[in-house]
Order: sequence, then C-alpha cells, then structure tokens
Amino acid sequence: MVHGVDGTQILLGLKQRGFGAGKMVAPGGKIEADESREQAAVRELFEETALITETDALLPAARVYFRFPANPAADMDCTIFLTTAFSGLPAASSELIPQWYPADNLPFGQMWDDSALWLGRILAGERFDALVRLATDNESVKHFATINWPGTKIPAIDATEADFPDIT
Repeated sequence: MVHGVDGTQILLGLKQRGFGAGKMVAPGGKIEADESREQAAVRELFEETALITETDALLPAARVYFRFPANPAADMDCTIFLTTAFSGLPAASSELIPQWYPADNLPFGQMWDDSALWLGRILAGERFDALVRLATDNESVKHFATINWPGTKIPAIDATEADFPDIT
C-alpha cells in the first residue's frame, strides 16, 4: 500500500490464470520448500508485480483459512502481509495485471465474495485469524468467523477450525 496526497492506495491485480482467474486479488502464492511465509511473500510480490521489498518490511496482518467443502483440494491457509516499503513500479506478469485502488473504493464486485468481510478490517488496523467457509458453489460465503490476535504479531500456533466461534 501507499499513503499519499490522494489517500491510501492498495495494489491489487486481475488474476490471469489458474485458480481465481478473472478476479481481482492481492499478489500472492504458494510457499516453496525451505521458504518462510515472509520469503514467499517477497518472492511472489516480485514475480507477480516486479515490486521489490524485504522480509523485514512486511507487517503481519491476518491469517485467513479458506475452506471449499465442494472442492477440498482448493482449501488454503493464507498469511496476509502489508508493506509500504518497496521499490520499483508495478508491471504485469503472466499471473497478474496489477493496479492501484483507493482504499476507500476497492473493487469488491470483482473480488471473491469473502474479501469484503476481512480486507477492510485489515486496512483499519485489526489483526486476526479468519475462517472462510465457502458454499457449495465455491463462490459465496456460507460461514465467516474471526479470532483477534492478542497483539500485532502472528500467533505462534495456527488456529484450527474448532477455535472459531459460530461455526455450525
């Protein structure tokens, strides 16, 4: 994200291929062998947008556990980081076409339905784990629950589905 005279802007991108193609998403991807979450975030940001940052410039924001009951192979556990310390200009890749959006006018209509439930909370400074259980259409949200972090650091232990309230 960047803070400037025009307010806060968030870098999102149009996903070009694979899971979620056609949706607006944040840069990201899978952790490779012998790579930390932070190292993966730095690498993926560069691969997908050409922006360069360092692991110590990443601010932990949330862990989001996505569950797709109609397609369990798509389940994923994501760690979300923010950064305002980067260099370069965003450039399109085979994975993503990046674009800056005002934080108060994000393209939620082009994003996954769950994004509206947690992204604004992160931008407001909340830090939490979230469980997103999708409906059988693998698009709409059936259940959403959060657990606030006791501080600003990622908790040492990953949450389990049993830890989240109001899940039936």
